[in-house]
Amino acid sequence: MRLLFSCFFLVSFLNVFSQQETKPKIEPIVKIDSLYREDQFYTTITYNLFSNIPADLKQNKFSLGISAGFLRDMPINKNRTFAIAAGLGLSYQNFFQNLNISKDGSGASVYQVNDYNEFVSNRYRQYLVDVPIEFRWRNSTFDSYKFWRVYLGVKLSYAFATKSVLDNGETTYKISNDPNINKFQYGPYLSAGYNTWNLYIYYGLNPLFKSVKTLSGEDLNIRTINAGLIFYIL
Repeated sequence: MRLLFSCFFLVSFLNVFSQQETKPKIEPIVKIDSLYREDQFYTTITYNLFSNIPADLKQNKFSLGISAGFLRDMPINKNRTFAIAAGLGLSYQNFFQNLNISKDGSGASVYQVNDYNEFVSNRYRQYLVDVPIEFRWRNSTFDSYKFWRVYLGVKLSYAFATKSVLDNGETTYKISNDPNINKFQYGPYLSAGYNTWNLYIYYGLNPLFKSVKTLSGEDLNIRTINAGLIFYIL
């Protein structure tokens, strides 16, 4: 009887122990994407300025610039925080200013800085194909779309269409694709910020005009500056 009781006790103890034994938790295997890229569509909204301007040249109103395009991201380190990117885009740039472009009796373009009370309206606009190439730093990860970035680049542009419109109150001069405009334009730019909102500035290295002088004999070595915001969309 005592032997039977001892066996029953041992069986009960083993049963309780087996019920309390916990099975190891199986965690799902998470694959980290080590090949992610920050390929992005971009849009810029800028205020356009002239630099290296002749005496008395001024701008008025809001000279708007808009551009959009796509950038292909090519990481160059293991953590993919450094990269080189190249892309393609289109730009529209508008400038309100008092550099009047008109025609003389022979049909040649004439450039002159006039006071604002000497004309009704005057503006210059251009349309460009852009090729941006940039060196990138960001602290992004494969599953995060919100991160800090600093992108330093060079933009090569081709002005496939230009137009200046001058209304002096008597005659309206509309000059399309002025041959004295440099169709190839280039310069460095910087974009920096967090997530979607980023500051952007571009400075044109080559003059907007070729070897051109105003009626007063001043060289037109005008450069362009675009400053504003750039938005990135993955």
